Amino acid sequence: MLGLAEMLASDGLAFLVPQATDHTWYPQRFIAPLEANEPWLSSALGVVGALVTRAEQAGIEPGHIMLLGFSQGGCLALESAARRARRYGAVVGLSAGLIGPPGHVRNDKGAFFGTPVFLGCSDVDLHIPLSSVEEAATVLTRMGAVVDKRIYRGMGHTVNDDEIEAVRGLVAGLMRP
Repeated sequence: MLGLAEMLASDGLAFLVPQATDHTWYPQRFIAPLEANEPWLSSALGVVGALVTRAEQAGIEPGHIMLLGFSQGGCLALESAARRARRYGAVVGLSAGLIGPPGHVRNDKGAFFGTPVFLGCSDVDLHIPLSSVEEAATVLTRMGAVVDKRIYRGMGHTVNDDEIEAVRGLVAGLMRP
């Protein structure tokens, strides 16, 4: 994430980059039953929630906050946003989906009120099933997000230049008063 932060750096932009204990936010795959990733998942969601609160206490409006992550961090960003839905500046999941088994019944409260959401993933990512990206797009759209979902043919589990440019566009939107 620090490498991505360097690529996105801009005057007036702050990055709060948490470090997962032992480099993992939760021990099982993101599509495992939720209870299989506890108590680590709840702890990780608490870390993200605390960072959002910290930004707000520093005077940053939610409409200028972006939740962004890649892979496990991307899943965590999407899940955190869904569980605390409101108008954010943007939400980005790079090679990510919502956490939980396929078809998991979600009881998320709140709405995104037009929050831009970017989902970028490969069609052959070994860690992120395409159906999970599709399901995330459906759920977040239903909750009022404006979803830009881009599926890249044969890319693998990485981030490409098109995704970086899309995120730069969202960052530019955050920087407007």
